[in-house]
Amino acid sequence: MPRVSASADDLPPHIGRYQVLKRLGEGATSDVFLARDPFQGVDVAIKRMRAWAPPVDAPGSDFGSRFFSAEAALAGRLHHPNVVAILDAVANPNEGEAPYLVMEYVPGVTLKHFCRSDRLLPLDQIVELGFKCAMALGYVYRQGVIHRDVKPANLLAVLDLAGQVVDVKVSDFGSALNLHADATQIHRVGSLAYMPPEQIEGGDVDGRADIYALGAVLYHLIGGRPPFDAPHQMALMHQIYHQPPLPLTGQRQGVTAALDAVVLRALAKSPQERYADWDSFAQALSALVASQQVPLNRLGEVRDSERFNLLRSLEFFSDFGDVQLWEVARRARWKRYPAGYALFKRGQEGNSFHIIAQGEVEVFREGRMVATLGQGTSVGEMAYLAPNPDLRRHSTDIKVSQECTTISFTPESLGQLSPECQHRFDRGFIRVLVRRLHAAHEALAHPRRIL
Repeated sequence: MPRVSASADDLPPHIGRYQVLKRLGEGATSDVFLARDPFQGVDVAIKRMRAWAPPVDAPGSDFGSRFFSAEAALAGRLHHPNVVAILDAVANPNEGEAPYLVMEYVPGVTLKHFCRSDRLLPLDQIVELGFKCAMALGYVYRQGVIHRDVKPANLLAVLDLAGQVVDVKVSDFGSALNLHADATQIHRVGSLAYMPPEQIEGGDVDGRADIYALGAVLYHLIGGRPPFDAPHQMALMHQIYHQPPLPLTGQRQGVTAALDAVVLRALAKSPQERYADWDSFAQALSALVASQQVPLNRLGEVRDSERFNLLRSLEFFSDFGDVQLWEVARRARWKRYPAGYALFKRGQEGNSFHIIAQGEVEVFREGRMVATLGQGTSVGEMAYLAPNPDLRRHSTDIKVSQECTTISFTPESLGQLSPECQHRFDRGFIRVLVRRLHAAHEALAHPRRIL
């Protein structure tokens, strides 16, 4: 199917209302541009469909438009910190213009950049990125979407100012299967090197097909080569159908049997032998880090998977959804404190509060211990919530009795949270205050019972 392609210097000044800044790349059916939204004052990525010349025997046939429709149907629907947001879809622009998608712009590179043997990421970082992708694809699946083209080139690495990978975002839903759509959708799509046997056959697939694909991506990132590799398509398909992937142990120093087992289970030929769901896969990955089954590149750091799972386990955050939990995980200050550390001192002005994620603290009033607080409890919020400065001074000393991991916020950092997240914090504080008022009432009404 011949395509009409623009030259590299044929840069449109505008696409719709967006000012085009530069060309970012091109795919089989589209060109991608960096553009500026003049109303929002932010950069966006625009994927514009390329003009196609349909075969004579199939007038009006446009294979590429099916891919556009798959992504356009998701505009404004996917809201997750590890999924590239599709902001808008313009299917019928002005005459002579091609349909286009407006997406969140993520500067950086794709994970394909780190698949080469001379650019491999640390093992613990690969597992962390895998955990985030699993959580993101689990969210996508709960929205009724199967990605069907999970591969390194469709996973965007978010870099910090030093060029280090700090996050990842799932992109390109052109091959997605929308389980809620009425329109006929394309089958037999995806990238062969990362496709499970059932997807190659063109049959019905579920979320376990994407689990296989993510397992293949992790295998490639760890070993520097995909799980199957052959010079010809038929030979590659034969391997995918009939050969087990080589164990990762021995391919790279530091790969443990536990890490190998997690990845190879995701790559099982039969969907029934893979992880049953995304949450199971995500928890298996995070357990590798928590149990130090992968070499830890940065000792003492509270990693994102650990943060997320700690938040999920705490009663204070029981009302928070996954998206809000990720927001807290990233906005909060996480710190480990040794036993004996003075978290708060009597008379000190309170400008933060802590929620204890792990460990214990002891509360002292005039030198006498009056309480022990453990996982899930909050300290400092009374001074933090006080309506005037005179009441913001701590009335007790609080010391760490067992090594503590705490989640802390200041008024400024709490104010940076989304309104929905702040609302859930308010509800959490109300539950804490009600419990403490009830305990105080019981102490006054039934002192013997309390003692």
